[in-house]
Amino acid sequence: MNAPTRPVPGQHAPRGANSLPSQRPLADNRAPNEGDGVETSPTVSDEVRKTTCYMCACRCGIDVHIKDGVVRYIAGNRDHPVNRGVLCGKGSAGIMQHYSPSRLRKPLLRVGERGKGEFKEIEWEEALTIAADRLKHIRATDPKKLAFFTGRDQSQSLTGWWASQFGTPNFAAHGGFCSVNMAAAGLYTIGGAFWEFGEPDWERARYFLMFGVAEDHDSNPIKIGIGRLKARGAKVVSVNPCRTGYNAVADEWIGIRPGTDGLFVMALIHELLKAGRVDLDYLAKFTNAHVLVIRDPGAADDGLFLRDTEGKLLAFDSVEKRPVDAMSPDIHPALVGDFTVEGRRCVPVFQLLAERYLDPSYAPDAVAERCGLPADTIRRIAAELAEAAFEQSFELPIPWTDWAGRRHETMRGRPVAMHAMRGISAHSNGFHTCRAIHLLQVLLGTVDVPGGFRFKPPFPKPAPPGPKPAGKDGGKPNTPLAGMPLGFVTGPEDLLVDADGGPVRIDKAYSWEAPIAAHGLMHMVIANAAKGDPYRIDTLFLYMANMAWNSSMNTAGTMAMLTAKDEDGGYKIPFIIYADAYASETVSYADLVLPDTTYLERHDCISLLDRPISHADGPGDAIRWPVVEPDRDVRPFQTVLIDLGARIGLPGLVKEDGSPRYRDYADYIVHHERAPGIGPLAGWRGEDGSKHGRGAPNPEQLDRYIEHGGFWHHDFEPNQRYYKMANRDYLETAVQMGFIAKAEPIVFQLYSEVLQKFRLAARGHGAVQPPEGERARIEAHFDPLPIWYVPFEEAAEGDADYPLHAITQRPMHMYHSWGSQNAWLRQITNQNRLFVHRGTATGLGISDDDWVWIESRHGRVRGQVKLVDGVNPNTVWTWNAIGKRKGAWRLKDGAPEGERGFLLNHAISELTPPDAKGRRYSNSDPVTGQAAWFDLKVRLIRCTSGSECAEPQFEKLPCPPNMPPVTDCSHFGEGFRREREREEGAR
Repeated sequence: MNAPTRPVPGQHAPRGANSLPSQRPLADNRAPNEGDGVETSPTVSDEVRKTTCYMCACRCGIDVHIKDGVVRYIAGNRDHPVNRGVLCGKGSAGIMQHYSPSRLRKPLLRVGERGKGEFKEIEWEEALTIAADRLKHIRATDPKKLAFFTGRDQSQSLTGWWASQFGTPNFAAHGGFCSVNMAAAGLYTIGGAFWEFGEPDWERARYFLMFGVAEDHDSNPIKIGIGRLKARGAKVVSVNPCRTGYNAVADEWIGIRPGTDGLFVMALIHELLKAGRVDLDYLAKFTNAHVLVIRDPGAADDGLFLRDTEGKLLAFDSVEKRPVDAMSPDIHPALVGDFTVEGRRCVPVFQLLAERYLDPSYAPDAVAERCGLPADTIRRIAAELAEAAFEQSFELPIPWTDWAGRRHETMRGRPVAMHAMRGISAHSNGFHTCRAIHLLQVLLGTVDVPGGFRFKPPFPKPAPPGPKPAGKDGGKPNTPLAGMPLGFVTGPEDLLVDADGGPVRIDKAYSWEAPIAAHGLMHMVIANAAKGDPYRIDTLFLYMANMAWNSSMNTAGTMAMLTAKDEDGGYKIPFIIYADAYASETVSYADLVLPDTTYLERHDCISLLDRPISHADGPGDAIRWPVVEPDRDVRPFQTVLIDLGARIGLPGLVKEDGSPRYRDYADYIVHHERAPGIGPLAGWRGEDGSKHGRGAPNPEQLDRYIEHGGFWHHDFEPNQRYYKMANRDYLETAVQMGFIAKAEPIVFQLYSEVLQKFRLAARGHGAVQPPEGERARIEAHFDPLPIWYVPFEEAAEGDADYPLHAITQRPMHMYHSWGSQNAWLRQITNQNRLFVHRGTATGLGISDDDWVWIESRHGRVRGQVKLVDGVNPNTVWTWNAIGKRKGAWRLKDGAPEGERGFLLNHAISELTPPDAKGRRYSNSDPVTGQAAWFDLKVRLIRCTSGSECAEPQFEKLPCPPNMPPVTDCSHFGEGFRREREREEGAR
């Protein structure tokens, strides 16, 4: 088969050019039903183009059926490693996303007051000149005056690198208000994490424990996986305050009280330790459980690991009765005991762990009431975990060699798998909760073993991984940063703080307020910039981040901040550039709007440098490519960003003569190298395309991807697929692929010395110490072992005035705010309700369909109630981002989303309640800066009068210029039937 070529503007690839050899013929099963004459599989297209879905973060493979340049049908790609042909409602409805009436059509320049949505259309050259001139001035004077923040764009390896070349430390993506707790906790504990970084062993697990997982994330792989588990008779247990989706099909639903997951897990650990049901051999081989910790209260090294004169970690050999190199493969390490080494008292990590969690305060009876669970349930779950891990243990007859050269004839399986997501992450205690879940996994010996939780390449990485965040000096004029803006600190010396301990970044990431902010604090950028805290910025550059609506806490306050002016009449945020494909609520708050394409009209790179499509048996990545051409004057944002970089003269984006280095994003994908031989895509590298992982750029690389269905995948050999943290064959392959620098074992950090270094700084030790006002906060929350504490809002308010927890999640058929503009998906959900437990509602005098005020300490929202049984009685919840601002997203006047849909964000503050000294912090986890969306406490008041309309309401946003009129009904596809009838008549 000849290699396909990428389409050029105005042309389409030849029919079948991008088909796989194994593609099923379109003619299959086309014979009409003889009984009724119905054609069950009509011809819907004259070609099929294979690309990657973008209707959520699954990144499934799709077959896009096209006829006469129009998308007619989207189906799942059966050959794709992510979804294997399965496609959800979101993916199928991608047609309506692509043909949405809210698609922006041309660059826009504000002509009226900000927030009023008054624009004029301009040409691209003018738009790019305005942006480039402003950005060039900022870079030449003070690069940190540019705050560049992106949403769920899936191209962070490009955007982060661009920010680094610009020289601003003020870059981050959506993770700070999504899942940084989950990511950071995993990466600092086991060198990997849930979601993109790992997956359950769907084929061999016998017990699956799921925490806080909503249905919009990773939905197809999880659906497929749960189906396999249940088909094999495995038990599925869900821990979630509300029973929807995965929780509804689980064998057991544990309706926990929000924010207490960590306490529940620690009670499970208590029971396992008390019963002696932990894998001591696994702990000794793969974790730091045996490493000696100094016990010397008041000393500068109290709580740090004991090292020899060469810096090697020490353990105590129980046979030789002496301290030895903890990494020696031949030791017999003591896991408990109290030792004196050269005059220093020290104990193994496991001793500290056992002392903590065997304490009666972690017993099921002590935590049950707070968790909202029977103590017997906690004891039973612990026993079931132990039974599955140890009584159902098995051996795979697969020999493998560990990092020290020792051959093992089998791979031991412990068939307990776990998965977690935003439900445990979006709390102010979420970092330690997720650490506790990983600790539970490791104690059972279930990480990267058959039947357990498995790493997806390029993970695992050292815990914590590198590199460290760059930008400590705030950025120098016309100078790239020394590294990437986001990274992983290993101690106070890595923080981005000035000489007085103040934050360098506008969002205060990597400051004493959020030291391990691996994803930044996007939710605090606008508030800090408007207040000039810690300084004023010049330009806020946003991409696909709906910060004026559902991606901010205190939404009404955020809108006011975006339009706030100084005494001289200038805006406190002087200039806002916004790039998006659709007329979202945030468009009206921009000064310059750069219209993006849809995902079917552009190149994208789902890269191993960012969030790939790997599975545990091997690495994989994918592309999107323009399967159809835009019918509007729009450009892919990534190409626009590369163009701006060249106009500004950013290193790496221009040649020595100053001309652009890359034609567009497609050219960048093929030719950019982050390190020698390492580029955005791992497949078909080398000048002849014969190399994978590492190799010179291949000019025809994208053609190979298109020919192969839009993806590349490599399967590891069977002896490389498990024990990746210590498997020599895997580690050597990981080095060759560029995943890690050295083929050295990755040691799980049950006890985090990094966290202890921050506590020591708070106690007055070290060259870099927190300001006096931050010491107690650091001391309390940077415990080297997982802890639990009451979420901040609950601790401040108690339960008297605001007794109910309020949380949000996304339905399986929508994803973030872009899904609820979709004409087909809106037919499933176009109004969100507040789901309230029947018993709770009865006590409040609330009936089904009543309208209620949902009041918090910050504000109130009005919405309609739906009574249910499947929710924790102390919890109310709703679907997020269904409610829209009138006029946005080109929804017709009177659309339910704008009239009856509500947004709970209006009741959530971006700041914590005042502490004893009156100080208010970011409403975030104090370790990572993760937005604490789910800490909200509310009360319900039944509305006795008033119209059936959601509150608050805001002035209707005007339509951007020259947008097509909105119709009462979508008639997409109406002509397809008539066309087929004409074709049949002609035959």
